[in-house]
This record gives sequence, C-alpha cells and structure tokens, in this order.
Amino acid sequence: MGPVSGIVLFAVIWFMVLFIVLPLRLVTQGEDGDVVPGTHASAPADPQIKRKAKITTIWAFGIWVIVAGVILSGAVSVRDIDWFDRMSTPEVER
Repeated sequence: MGPVSGIVLFAVIWFMVLFIVLPLRLVTQGEDGDVVPGTHASAPADPQIKRKAKITTIWAFGIWVIVAGVILSGAVSVRDIDWFDRMSTPEVER
C-alpha cells in the first residue's frame, strides 16, 4: 500500500466513522424547545461539529492502524476474498 492509498483509506474510514458519530448525543431544536424560524424542528440545537470531528479523527485513526496493519502484513489479501475465482491466472500453454 502506497502513501496515497493510505490517505484514501484513512479518508474513507474517517467519513464512515463521522456518519456514525454525528447522531450521537443529538439534541434537536424541537426537543430543546427553541426552534429557529426557517428551520425544521429536527435540526440540531447545538451540533458540536468540532467535538465530533475530534472524536471521529481519534476513532478513525485507531481503525485505520488496524486495517492498514492487516493489509501491510499480508494476513488477508484480495485473493483470499475472491469467492468466485475471478482473479485466477489463465493457464499458459508452452
């Protein structure tokens, strides 16, 4: 895995973790009782984006280290998950 592949892998993991972290401890404007005119009652009252970005980065880095370690160690390769044998090399006749 090259440096660009590592960065792309981290970005994918980061956004996946972000989508898990975003709804945690969410208080809507409707629950808070203070709905700003022009917004839905289900809009967050205090989104805490900076805090959630920090939490996301910490968790994503930990997950990335594990996934990158498995990939770099060769414990699991693409051929291991090739269930339909699409990656087999054709037999060469000599």
